[in-house]
Amino acid sequence: MTDLVIPQGQLLRSRIVPDIRTVLTEALDRSLTGYAVLEPQDASRFNSNEKGILTFEVGIPVLAYHTGTDTGGTNALSEFVTGGSFRFDLYGLSSDQLETIHDTPELRVPPEMPANHLAGDPVLAARTRRVAAQLKQRSSRSEELNAVESFLEDTERIEALREQARAEAKRHAHDWGLHDQLE
Repeated sequence: MTDLVIPQGQLLRSRIVPDIRTVLTEALDRSLTGYAVLEPQDASRFNSNEKGILTFEVGIPVLAYHTGTDTGGTNALSEFVTGGSFRFDLYGLSSDQLETIHDTPELRVPPEMPANHLAGDPVLAARTRRVAAQLKQRSSRSEELNAVESFLEDTERIEALREQARAEAKRHAHDWGLHDQLE
């Protein structure tokens, strides 16, 4: 795997916290689309140039990457140091800028996995899973609506369907002896 390259986002928050739960909760509460860079503060436990990166789509974790071991996905989560305080930088970034990265299967994680594995918080994991399911359902309805809108904008196709329906109605009227009623 090659080093992950994420475009520079807008810094939203930077602070030192004692628990990764803070990062995951804040991303979910903000409905963050962007990423978090996590860096343990205990230098003896972590090489200073090694960081953990989590990306989010509307607050839901999408991928994980560990810079020191160049691992992604669920394997990367095993490399994150979870004990002790760490610094986190939270960045906002558009969905378009994250789209290519999020299409990398070996970097993806199940939405609830960071809350379970890194924070050990089943309540936060359940909340994340619930929000992810709601977003997926909303996205599905949005895709259906877009399909309907696209169809309604296709005036040639609608007119062709009208002509087809008229021809079929005339044929049925003739078959049923109602041809005189059409005039």
